[in-house]
Amino acid sequence: MSRKLPLGEGETSRTACARTLIHSAVDEKTGEVFAASALVERVAWCTDLAAGMVGSLLGEHWNTADVDILAAGMDAGGRKLPSNAWMALRRLGWTVHCGAKVNDRMVRAAQEQAGRCLRSVKWRADVVAGVLATWPADPKRRTEAEWEAVRAAIPGGQYLLSSVIRSRTRQIADFERKNGCLPVDVFELEPVPRVARMLVLAACDGQQASIERSVTEPTKVLLRLQLPTRPDPQAYADWSWVACTVTLPPTVPANAVLHLPTLRVAGGKVRADLAYTHPVPRVQCSSHTVALGVDWGLNTLLSAGVARLHDDGGITASGAGAQFRACGVLAKLHRLRRQSERLHAKTDQYARLAAPALEAKQAVLTEEIRRVSERRSHLNDALAWAAARWAVDQAVTAGATVVYLEDLRSMEAGGMGRTQNTRMSQTVRGQIADRMRHLAAEVGVAVVTAPPANTSKHCPHCLTPLRHRKAPDRPTVSGWKWAICPSCRWQGDRDQGAWRRIAARGLAHQTKTVVDKTSGAMTIRKVVDKVEARAVITATPKTSRKDRSKTGPTRPRSNRPAPRRRGIPSPVRPTGPAGKRPEGHAPTDRTRLPRAAHRHQGVTTISTPTIGHRPRGAALGAGFHLHAHATPPKWAEPSPNPTVRMGSLN
Repeated sequence: MSRKLPLGEGETSRTACARTLIHSAVDEKTGEVFAASALVERVAWCTDLAAGMVGSLLGEHWNTADVDILAAGMDAGGRKLPSNAWMALRRLGWTVHCGAKVNDRMVRAAQEQAGRCLRSVKWRADVVAGVLATWPADPKRRTEAEWEAVRAAIPGGQYLLSSVIRSRTRQIADFERKNGCLPVDVFELEPVPRVARMLVLAACDGQQASIERSVTEPTKVLLRLQLPTRPDPQAYADWSWVACTVTLPPTVPANAVLHLPTLRVAGGKVRADLAYTHPVPRVQCSSHTVALGVDWGLNTLLSAGVARLHDDGGITASGAGAQFRACGVLAKLHRLRRQSERLHAKTDQYARLAAPALEAKQAVLTEEIRRVSERRSHLNDALAWAAARWAVDQAVTAGATVVYLEDLRSMEAGGMGRTQNTRMSQTVRGQIADRMRHLAAEVGVAVVTAPPANTSKHCPHCLTPLRHRKAPDRPTVSGWKWAICPSCRWQGDRDQGAWRRIAARGLAHQTKTVVDKTSGAMTIRKVVDKVEARAVITATPKTSRKDRSKTGPTRPRSNRPAPRRRGIPSPVRPTGPAGKRPEGHAPTDRTRLPRAAHRHQGVTTISTPTIGHRPRGAALGAGFHLHAHATPPKWAEPSPNPTVRMGSLN
C-alpha cells in the first residue's frame, strides 16, 4: 500500500481521524475466531502493559529540568531532536523497562505517548511561571498595569486569552488557600497526570502492526497486530498475530492514505481511532469577495448571513440572513444539567454521612451520574455537528469562500443571573468551531475567527452606538434583543446586526489574517481603527426609474370590487316573452351612462322582488352588479307575471 498521497493543482493534504469499532478477530496461527469479549480482554492486557511503562516515564521525568530539555529541541551534543516523541526520548536516553516480556515496538508506543504528554505540559508550565512571577495584589481583579506585566512574562502572552490567565490564577489561589503558600511551578501545582489506557500504534512498524485496505471492498480494512495471550507475558511465545477486520465509515474517502490507529477499550468494546490523509482544496487567508458572517447566541445558537466585497471597496449584505435555533436540544441539556447537579448533591451528602448502609445507594447514584453525563456528552456532540454542518452548508450555497466566526473563547458569563450565566458558560462554542473547521476544509472554505469587540454595540451601516430595546413594537422599553440606530435609523434583530458587523470586519481585515503555528487555525488578532472605518455595510443600489421592467405583481394586493358598468352594449329589444339582460337605468338616447353615486350602495342581495320594484343600484345607474335581481329596461312595460318580468340572467 502506497503511503504517498498524490496531489493535484490547488490541492493540499489534510490528516483527519475516524472512530471505528473492532468487533472480532482471528488468530493467524491457530485460525481461532475471537469473540468480542475475548478480543476486549487481549487488547486490555496490551494497553495495561503500555500504560505501566508510560506511568514510569512520566513519574521519572515530571520536573522542570527534563521538560525544558525536551522542549528545547536539542540533545547534549547540540544536535536537533527528532519530531517523533519516541525518537526524541531515545536520543536523550530516557528508556523504560517492563516487568513482562515485550518487544521493542511496544516500548516505542509507550515512549511516544509519554513524550507527547511531556511536550504538552511545557505550555502550561510557561503560563503558570508567568502568573507566579507577576502575582497580583488582588488575585480576583488585576489592574491594567498587572495585566500588561503578566502578558509580558508569558511567552506569546500578548495574544493569550484572558480567560486562560484568570483560570490559572484561580487554580494557584486555591492551592495557596489549602497549603498556605504559593506553588513553585506547575509540577507542584499539578500531580503526575493519569495515564490513559491506550495503545499508540503510530509509533510501531510492521514488526508490531500493519494496516491494508481491501482491494475488492474499499470500505474494509485489514489490521494485523501482535497481542499477548496472557496478562503478564514471559516470553515472545506469549504473543501471537491477530487479524482484525475494520469497517471504514463513509466519511473516509476512497483515495485516502490510512495510518495505524490508536486502540483503546471503552464501554466493553475495542475502539480504534483511525487517522487518514486525503487531498482537499487549498484555502487562502485573503482575496475573498464573498464571506459568511456568523454570530453566537443562546436560544438562537447561530445567526449568519452573506456579505460581498465589491471592486470599489464597498461591502453589501445579501438578504436578511438566517438563524440556527436549537431551543429543544438546549432545553433538554438544561434539564440534564439540573438533574446531574441534584445527583451530585445527594452523592456528596452520602459521602459526608459515611454510613455503610448508604454505600449501595451511593453506588446507584454514581452509575446514574455516569449515564446522565453520557447523555449530555452525546447531545452536545450531535448539536455541535448539526450547527457546524448548517453553517458550512450556508457558505457553500451562497458561494462564500470564507466563514468569519466571532471569537468568544475568552468570554466569561456574568451579571445575567445564575441560570443565564450557567447556560452561557456551558454552550459548546469550542466544539462547534472545531467541527466547522473540519467540515469547511473538506470543501475548500476557510474559517477565520474575528475579534468580537462592539459587534452588537455598533450599527453595521454607520458604526454609531445602537439603542437596544425589548421589541420592535416597544421602542421605549429598554432591553437587549432589538437594536435601533439613532443616526441612520436602521433597526433590526441584535444578532442580525452582529453578523453584518462580523462579515464586514473580516472582509476589511482579511489581509491581517494569521495562521496559528500550533493548531493551524486562522484568526484576525487585532482590529485596526483605520481599516475598521471602512468595515461598514453600504446600501444596495436601487433600480433606476428609467427601467420599466416588471419587478412586482401587476394586480394590487387588495381585492378589487366588480366594475361599475358593463363594457359591452345593451341587448336589443326583446321580441318574445323571455327576458334579456337589462341595460340598467340608462336611456337609449344617451351617449354616456351616468356614474353611480358611490360604489357600495348597500343593496340587499337576497331581497324578494315585487311588482314595480326598482332596486336602488339600478336607479343610480349601476345596473344589477350590486345585487342579484334582474330589472326590466326603462322602455319595457311592467309585466303582470313576476316570473316573466324577472327574465333570464343569461
